[in-house]
Amino acid sequence: MKTLGILISGRGSNMEAILDAIDDGRIPARVGLVISNVVAARGLERARARGVEAIALDHHGHTREEHDRRMRDELDRRDVEIVCLAGYMRLLSSFFIESYPNRILNIHPSLLPSFPGLHTHRQALAAGVKLHGCTVHVVTPSLDNGPIVIQAAVPVMAEDTEESLAERVLQAEHRIYPQAVQWFMEDRVEFLPGDVVRIRGSGVSTDCVVSPRDRNP
Repeated sequence: MKTLGILISGRGSNMEAILDAIDDGRIPARVGLVISNVVAARGLERARARGVEAIALDHHGHTREEHDRRMRDELDRRDVEIVCLAGYMRLLSSFFIESYPNRILNIHPSLLPSFPGLHTHRQALAAGVKLHGCTVHVVTPSLDNGPIVIQAAVPVMAEDTEESLAERVLQAEHRIYPQAVQWFMEDRVEFLPGDVVRIRGSGVSTDCVVSPRDRNP
């Protein structure tokens, strides 16, 4: 059985969605370690309450690479093969990303390539878009620009606030992130030229859109 590592900075709701999918048999894997760069992150206790080892590695007082080397060492001790960012609010060093090539996943609260970075729901409302959503992508050194694995679209309502839109997008995140992790654990993910991801034999529910992105048509 393959081993996951999960990085968090806050409450860890996407971490719990992944743990739920493991518990009910959808994801054939185990979580070897949860790491937070925030000592008081609520997700640490949530993980421990479910019997998952969880530690805090405070990034203060360390360079980015020093901190990432500490994380890499802890993950390697648990034989972690895939790393999932679940609300991890720090940029990763090139050293860390290169330690797990095509094996780091992130969930971003927008339909990439639209609205990368922070405050995505505010950006979507300001732009007046009618569809917003979320994206699971592979992490590369370029921010929020790695190959897309799966996306889910969420309608934007006239009465939406940042908070109401964020909550609806979060529900979609909890659906598609476990799906993407499942595909990786089942070795069904194929990387093609042009930053295209192909899922072998995927059957996706109608509220999710598999959306490989080819930047070089």
